[in-house]
Amino acid sequence: KQWYQRRVRDTNLRMTSDATVNGNSNQHKQEWVRLNVGGTTFLTTKQTLAKIPTHFLCRICHDENLIDSQRDSTGAFLIDRDPSYFTVVLNYLRHGKLIIDKNLQDEGVLAEAEFYQISSLVRLLREKLAEKKEVKKSKRTQHVYRVLQSHEDELTQMLSTLSDGWKCEQVINIGSGYSYECNQSEFLILASYQLDNIENSSPTHFIDKIQMP
Repeated sequence: KQWYQRRVRDTNLRMTSDATVNGNSNQHKQEWVRLNVGGTTFLTTKQTLAKIPTHFLCRICHDENLIDSQRDSTGAFLIDRDPSYFTVVLNYLRHGKLIIDKNLQDEGVLAEAEFYQISSLVRLLREKLAEKKEVKKSKRTQHVYRVLQSHEDELTQMLSTLSDGWKCEQVINIGSGYSYECNQSEFLILASYQLDNIENSSPTHFIDKIQMP
């Protein structure tokens, strides 16, 4: 009799354990969600969208009665936003990394992050934009200037033969030449050459490499 009671008790324990495991399995079962963003359908899970509980995408799936959300014929939530930029947002929710395609603008991703109210992504993008601005400040654009003198009959030819990279900034008429026999006007030509990305250094060592006009 004792042996029978012990066997019944063990059987009940196994049944209880199996029920608990099955219950946990159902509890963690992923629920898939369709999102129609600007005509492009995305398939993800509620667990992914719920990683940041306060943002718009989480609420649209979990608080459907609180948000007036329309759906397409497949049941996907309709969102009138750019699907290209939404890919960056969704991937950030999936793995927590900010990866932006070279054809997309950081400012565009920031606008989407602000729309979906993902504060951590907004902060990350603002920091990235601030860093880019500082890098741009550290790279100075400078100009080299040259003043050329020309007779009136040579002016057109001289302007047309400026070397590559040189730009005519101003032409100044300084009157007739020093010779009283010459009635042609003299001109001064102010030409400039732009030096890009000079990082905290003097442009002097670049000047020797420039072909003068």
